[in-house]
Amino acid sequence: SKLVLTPSSKPEMRVLYARTLQMMGRFDDGMKALTVLPEATPEQSQYKVNAQVQMLRDNQQFQAAYDLLNQNVQKLSTTDAKSIVLADWHYDLAMLAEKTNRLGEMERLLRLVIAAKPDDAQAYNALGYSLADRGLRLAEAKVLLLKAVQLAPNDPFIADSLGWVEFKLGNLEQAKLILISAFEAKPDAEIATHLGEVLWTQGLKTEAITVWQAARMINPNHPTLLETLKRLGVSLDASTKV
Repeated sequence: SKLVLTPSSKPEMRVLYARTLQMMGRFDDGMKALTVLPEATPEQSQYKVNAQVQMLRDNQQFQAAYDLLNQNVQKLSTTDAKSIVLADWHYDLAMLAEKTNRLGEMERLLRLVIAAKPDDAQAYNALGYSLADRGLRLAEAKVLLLKAVQLAPNDPFIADSLGWVEFKLGNLEQAKLILISAFEAKPDAEIATHLGEVLWTQGLKTEAITVWQAARMINPNHPTLLETLKRLGVSLDASTKV
């Protein structure tokens, strides 16, 4: 029997309906379903924007998501410049700025988040990691990441960022210990990729290959893993440097 989808008037059900259409390959219909979400109150408007931005982001339409969110950030900045929603939107917009290669804009937005929410570990982490990954202002990146660790001591992804800045600073043994601990807490492909590069740089190539193979089992298409292997000229199938 044919599956019949019926839209609901409840906003949460309407979003679920839209996302179901998206999963069925009917992205445009899904976006259209969101246009009728209510906007009578600021909360309803924000809910609608969040739903639309999330759909666009999930569909890899980062530029469109950035434009839509940025437009609404500008609006909210003039009406309620101190709202927590604005700080959350600044964070989301920063992540989309990174996806669309606006790295200066990403940094500016994350500093706004930190100013508005000084206990937001994820904002310190995102800014610190972004600097570390590009090899910029590493001492500042480490300060930001130590603050993130202080705020969220049990977050393995923040520990991964700290391990990565230690690696970039040349503190290989410290980086290895932090990343091993992070990977044990959360077997994640990106953490494993970083750990593998530290081991490889230390000359522990067999161990590095083993860790990268574990990363590939977790997520064979992880972009950081693929970029790292290509940059270092490593083939996991041959298990040797090519």
